[in-house]
Amino acid sequence: MDLEKFKKEAAKAEGAIKGLFSKLRKNPHRNLDDEFQELHEEAFEQIDCLSCGNCCKTTSPIFYQKDIERVSKHLRITPSKLIEKYLHLDEENDYVVNSAPCPFLSADNYCSVYDARPTACREYPHTNRKRVYQIMDLTIKNAQICPAVFYIFKKLEEKTKV
Repeated sequence: MDLEKFKKEAAKAEGAIKGLFSKLRKNPHRNLDDEFQELHEEAFEQIDCLSCGNCCKTTSPIFYQKDIERVSKHLRITPSKLIEKYLHLDEENDYVVNSAPCPFLSADNYCSVYDARPTACREYPHTNRKRVYQIMDLTIKNAQICPAVFYIFKKLEEKTKV
């Protein structure tokens, strides 16, 4: 995957993405959840996360207490040691990783804590959830990070032009 090309295309399309999602948000006759679910599945048939890893390279998930406990157990360290070594509280008082890329991301884009990864990582990019309209602002942001979300946007754009 050519991440630099993707980033340029996504940045160029940011205004169009915002406009499309604004239009979708206002149309109560569309079933966005079904459309997103269908396009989510289609996108991930086309895109291999391991060829990208941009989410892990550029953003940090929130670590909830249950995530801290699960990851620390996986690493065989105490929760306090996990926090001390890898996490900090951000401006919203959420635990996030100290720096990007994620310290658990390996050079081949595999996650060393994959089986114990935080809930936010398990659910990313959040395009197959119910009431997707509730997180439209996050989805717009994720279109700049995740090629699958950008793919979904492009397909939705095609559908709305028809």
